Amino acid sequence: MRFIVAVLFSLLSLNALAQAIPAPALAAKAWVLADHSTGHVLTSSDPDARIEPASLTKLMTAYLTFSALKAGTITPEQTVPVSEKAWRMEGSRMFIEPLKPVTVQELIQGVIVQSGNDACVALSELIAGSEEAFAALMNREAKRLGMSNTNFTNSSGLPDPQLYTTARDLALLASAIIRDFPDYYSLYSMKEYTYNGIKQPNRNRLLWLDATVDGMKTGHTSSAGYCLVSTAERGPRRLVSVVLGAASDNVRAQESLKLLNFGFQFFDTVKLYSADQSLSQFRVWKGQANEVSAGFTSDFVMSLPKGQADKIEATLESLQPVLAPLQKGQQIGTLKLKLDGKLLGEYPVVALQDVPVAGFFGRLWDALMLWIKNL
Repeated sequence: MRFIVAVLFSLLSLNALAQAIPAPALAAKAWVLADHSTGHVLTSSDPDARIEPASLTKLMTAYLTFSALKAGTITPEQTVPVSEKAWRMEGSRMFIEPLKPVTVQELIQGVIVQSGNDACVALSELIAGSEEAFAALMNREAKRLGMSNTNFTNSSGLPDPQLYTTARDLALLASAIIRDFPDYYSLYSMKEYTYNGIKQPNRNRLLWLDATVDGMKTGHTSSAGYCLVSTAERGPRRLVSVVLGAASDNVRAQESLKLLNFGFQFFDTVKLYSADQSLSQFRVWKGQANEVSAGFTSDFVMSLPKGQADKIEATLESLQPVLAPLQKGQQIGTLKLKLDGKLLGEYPVVALQDVPVAGFFGRLWDALMLWIKNL
């Protein structure tokens, strides 16, 4: 987990490098383009400006619904009662009715494809008992995911002075849905859904404009403007785009596509080191072994400007003295990466094996050696 945090902290360094590549100017208030596998922001404008999320709020409503399904507290076939509050919701709806049975699966499709405010309320009442209690769960989950500049007050995104988020936080949430719920993510590529005899299209125009786009969510109110969180997968790479405050439905789609094309054209996702690959052997003191392999327990990947991976300079430093006992995954060093003299980031390097503590005489001898070494 410490490695993931280190990657996120390196975003500013990557942005500084990316400034050499002319990023597109978008007709929007704020935007972020992120690499899903690394979490790196490739380009952005006002990524931490607080904005009204409108129906992009429904990404968190879906996240909590998927969580409840995974935990088994609700099931897709479960019938959900429709309250008067849900039935009377304003704005976009899937048109559920109090006396007509509706299942969790139908409500999810109503949220994702039809952007139904009524479906959001019905799910929130099922999961938490009330929409107010559900909003508290939304904020708790946002905090856990690292969405540090977000506050939810309802499940649908209807305007509220205390409802806000940022482009960066929305990129984090979109990636979390893709990562944590791959079995449900395919719902975001549905182009239309029919419920109660009413067929409604998915408002994400990119599903028709680019075959590599498979999600995610639109949003619009008069105050928020036209917003779109989109994601595309081309080959082994997936990028997440967040465009907020565009002037029209067509503009948000075109600007999002422009942003995605920029990322795929000018950046690579590069695996620098494999999981459990030994980068070096570090001296271990007071252990049953005198050395331990240092590396990463998962693949180390980075987003870099195209053709720059071979120019990276790596410096590995150990946290001496490395003392036993050691557990696999315990930090024992730091890897510093530079490109063109600019620091990309500092990343914790961990032990790749356990090293039990030595016996009494082994510990005593190493203690003496350390004392002499430090004279």
